[in-house]
Amino acid sequence: MAARQLILDKGPHGFSLIEAARLAEVSPAAPYRHFKDKDALLAEVARRGFEAFADALVAAWRDGQPDAVAAMQRLGEAYLEFARTQRPSYTAMFEAGVDTAGDKDLAAAADRAYQAMARVSESFAGSDVNAGGATPEEIFFHIWSLAHGAATLTSDVAREGVISRDRAEEMLATGVETYLRGLQTP
Repeated sequence: MAARQLILDKGPHGFSLIEAARLAEVSPAAPYRHFKDKDALLAEVARRGFEAFADALVAAWRDGQPDAVAAMQRLGEAYLEFARTQRPSYTAMFEAGVDTAGDKDLAAAADRAYQAMARVSESFAGSDVNAGGATPEEIFFHIWSLAHGAATLTSDVAREGVISRDRAEEMLATGVETYLRGLQTP
């Protein structure tokens, strides 16, 4: 898809539908048959990204086996891998300012990805790991923040990543471990 390449090259707001048409080698009017404007095109890239992201998270979760901590580590690795290998989608999903509420298909795809991550947090509710009593929602947003921060530091549309992929994986694993240890302290 031409839009993915343009997002990678110019960022989500650095191109027009006409540029996308030119890159796709179609008439300048062709994109307008499918998208009312560039925001709709970005929403479609984000929707497809959330679907692939949810698939990656569900596969990494493996029903929480052999335990929730190992599953959480795999989920973090899958998050980083998606951000690295699917950068245009990741950018459309999290950096383009796409309104998920305005598109029911996009909202459903985003919700599926969020639910995959939320299952991890729910697995810690009431467990020995969570002696501090954090709510599943708190765990969800804390772990998501760690993964998103590591992914953002690893790669950026406008420049090379601030830290290496290996360092991001190490940083995320250490952050999750430290966070979980903190939850064990009432």
